[in-house]
Amino acid sequence: MITATATRHLYLTRHGEATADERALTPAGRRQAELLGERLRGVPLSAVHHGPLPRAEETARLIAGRLDGVPLHRSEVAGDHVPYVPGRDELPPESAEWALRRLDGVTAEERERGARAAREALARFTGPVEGDEPRHELVVTHAFLVGWLVRDALDAPPWRWMALNHANAALTVIRYAPGRPPSVLLHNDTGHLPEGLRWTGFPPELRVR
Repeated sequence: MITATATRHLYLTRHGEATADERALTPAGRRQAELLGERLRGVPLSAVHHGPLPRAEETARLIAGRLDGVPLHRSEVAGDHVPYVPGRDELPPESAEWALRRLDGVTAEERERGARAAREALARFTGPVEGDEPRHELVVTHAFLVGWLVRDALDAPPWRWMALNHANAALTVIRYAPGRPPSVLLHNDTGHLPEGLRWTGFPPELRVR
């Protein structure tokens, strides 16, 4: 029997600001990615995983370009999926209409694909690791998966991913130590970005100055 004995540090980020058609990053999004790479330069990352969509892949490549030989890995489970669709009875009465309306257009196929990806992401990216050395990994993904993994770390109800926002190129860090509950060390941290590049990806009313 193999036992996980070492700590995993999971670094999560949403892709940089994307163009209107979401096929590439804007100049601001490219700069956000570069600055996040600079921030992570001193972290002993073993891998940068990224979703398959162009905005996530471009972000990952720009981050990796600021690092020293950290390999890139394309991961389908780090894609832009809806991880969980709740039923009305799971939701607080005061916010049920908002949540159900937001997910009204999600098809049965998208629900199944998203739920499968969410399970696989938990299996692939969370929990302590085998061996004697701590592992540090970065996942460049989308807001939904960041919310899903943070929700899981906090042992919150499955629907709670929906109200966890994440700015473009912000940094979230979760620690998984053997014998201890997960710890969310950072969430949505934009300290590496100048004011003009912070809070993109949020609705205007949620942008904090």
